[in-house]
Amino acid sequence: MSVWVWGGGEHRVGTAAVRACYAAGVKGKPTIAIIGAGRLGTALGVELKEAGYKVQEILAGPSSSSQRKAETLARRIGARVLGGQGAQLKSDLLWLCVPDRQISPMARDLAQRQGWEGKIAFHSSGALPSDELESLKLAGASVAAVHPFMTFVAGEAPELDGVPFGIEGDQEALAAAGRIVRSLGGATFPVKKQNKAAYHAWGGFASPLLVALLMTGEQVASTAGISAIEARKKMMPIIRQTVDNYEKLGPEGAFTGPLVRGDAEVVRRHLALLRKAPAAREVYLALARSALKRLKVRNRGELEQALQS
Repeated sequence: MSVWVWGGGEHRVGTAAVRACYAAGVKGKPTIAIIGAGRLGTALGVELKEAGYKVQEILAGPSSSSQRKAETLARRIGARVLGGQGAQLKSDLLWLCVPDRQISPMARDLAQRQGWEGKIAFHSSGALPSDELESLKLAGASVAAVHPFMTFVAGEAPELDGVPFGIEGDQEALAAAGRIVRSLGGATFPVKKQNKAAYHAWGGFASPLLVALLMTGEQVASTAGISAIEARKKMMPIIRQTVDNYEKLGPEGAFTGPLVRGDAEVVRRHLALLRKAPAAREVYLALARSALKRLKVRNRGELEQALQS
């Protein structure tokens, strides 16, 4: 069986020894084709090879940049690059690692090229359901959405050991996804189709909006005469400790500051100062009000009045 890459109940495997066992048992594993060699496709391709899978094909987009990325990944993992319309894929499993808007059109195009009976197709969108691959399903493939709950940025390829993957789709495709994710050292958990938007918004708070919050902190630091670069460096110890506290103790145990103490006067001073940074003031108010609704604080009534100012 082969696997193509376009880039439930929880299972976790992650030690080097386990991954070595998977790598030793290459026989019987599906071969893989990756559609799109961007940040996600590259990270998956490298991790799949290390887990003992044969990524034999990479389908690149028409641009010179896409071709270069595909060729770089192909050299790294021993795959061949396919390009242009009408390319025939021979792998057993297809994993689409392309932007959301391209998934359905790409699936329709591929469904017209060849037979899909007995093959499997994944896409890695966190926001869209497996229905985006409907044309491949109608052509005979088993399909699933397989989304790593992880951030991928240029120049950094995170390890997938311990990373959760949200999955949804056909049973055969989900079973294949479970085996592959376990071999990568990750964990799978089910996400219902109707919950995909909420699932993806949750991910937004976990990474990109968290970055936006930290950027807002830089703006506030600038009102104290501290540069953005200096602010980032000085914030990292408290950020790391806060995240560590949150993981170990949950939000109640990790929450500190004037809201917990019920110090409404300090909150008023913050809000007065933040009139110099109106956008940051809006963020402060939204987060403080959310905290008052969900977390234990002292002097709740006085704090609510302070937040009305």
